[in-house]
Amino acid sequence: MDIGFDFGTSNCAVATMDGDKAVMSRLEGEHVYIPSTLAAPNRASVSEYLFKHHGIKPSSSAGDELLRRAMQINREESIDLDHQDVAFGREALSLYLSDPADVYYVKSPKSFLGTTGVHEAQLAFFEDLVCAMMVNVKARVEAQAEREVRHVVIGKPVNFQGIGGEDANRQALTILENAATRAGFRDTAFQFEPVAAGLAYEATLAEDKIVLVVDIGGGTTDCSLLRMGPSWRQLTERSASLIAHSGERVGGNDLDIHLAFAQLMPHFGRGSKTHTGLEMPTLQFWNPIAINDVVAQRKFYARENDAQLQTLLRDAQEVEKLERLLDVYEQALGYNVVKQAESFKIALSETEQLRDVLALPSENIDIDISEADMVEAIRTPMGKMTRLIEEVMQQGGTRPEVVFVTGGSARSPVLRQAIEQAVPGVPIVSGDYFGSVTAGLARWAQLCFA
Repeated sequence: MDIGFDFGTSNCAVATMDGDKAVMSRLEGEHVYIPSTLAAPNRASVSEYLFKHHGIKPSSSAGDELLRRAMQINREESIDLDHQDVAFGREALSLYLSDPADVYYVKSPKSFLGTTGVHEAQLAFFEDLVCAMMVNVKARVEAQAEREVRHVVIGKPVNFQGIGGEDANRQALTILENAATRAGFRDTAFQFEPVAAGLAYEATLAEDKIVLVVDIGGGTTDCSLLRMGPSWRQLTERSASLIAHSGERVGGNDLDIHLAFAQLMPHFGRGSKTHTGLEMPTLQFWNPIAINDVVAQRKFYARENDAQLQTLLRDAQEVEKLERLLDVYEQALGYNVVKQAESFKIALSETEQLRDVLALPSENIDIDISEADMVEAIRTPMGKMTRLIEEVMQQGGTRPEVVFVTGGSARSPVLRQAIEQAVPGVPIVSGDYFGSVTAGLARWAQLCFA
């Protein structure tokens, strides 16, 4: 069986072709999307889980050493790892929210794959995370279809990590390909995510057009300027249809993080001062919520940062706020804060003024955010998104006849308005905001593995 696999930053999804129709697989109960999350007793459990319960061996010497150390750690901590101890999707999130301090939780490992400057053991761990998620998704698809999945087309952004360039892209693709092979896929191909989304839209076109695809995903924004339509639909060699690409690691997660930083982190002491009148160091409020930055997360949750936070607490004018920041450190609440910022962002797409609460384990904090507050908070990442649109048109030397927008964050009226301003006078259409990439990957799989 051939599948299109959107290994997304926020969610994973799979589709197969039934004739000329892409059909989404149910991955979690009746849900066709499973959050890209994993929870385990500790970090070491991921590598042991693959080996102990799936017989999956590492693909490198660094992976071998990672597995050896993982099994040693679990023996020392008296952890006898059961299959159900590693959870995925909504179940993983529920485990984390029920006891953040005692659960190893990771969201959006795709955001880490192009990270530069990390050692081989870290790369091997990224591969294990991806492999574990792929094994879980593959098993669910096969159980539903009662058939083996042999061939897969996986979506890829134009750029995984802006600062790393092509080296970062190669690193990320190597991780994805190794993980897919270890998970049991016999043949793996890749397709750009905006091109895949365009393929889904192309199936509706009655005539050829120049299409600008704007895909605003959870972790990246990607733009492709494409020649599309009936003349191209059945071709597997489409290099002549690709006019230009642009992409950067800026997406829905960045909007959530910037909103959390601007509107929520002041409740944890951002912008407050010490008794000597100095402002609190900004990074102590950015790093805990920078959930797509593995280096920032490592710095904030490092053991040595405890002493620095205790010093800030002693020096703080507003002690109760710094006590909340210490709770974030001790209870690993960064994901929790960003998750609630995401819910506030979604609510503000339908109302100009939001009054809600930020729910923490120890208290509820009253929150009052306006749409204008949100627009100001996300101005920087939103500006990067619109510049990508300008860049792809400049590279292509032509204007599109239609703009096709997709990705969960593309539903935002604020972003829709920004796109309209970037491409004035061009009609903007949308399809399935969440499923267009997956459907297009399934169409490409049907062509690739025919």
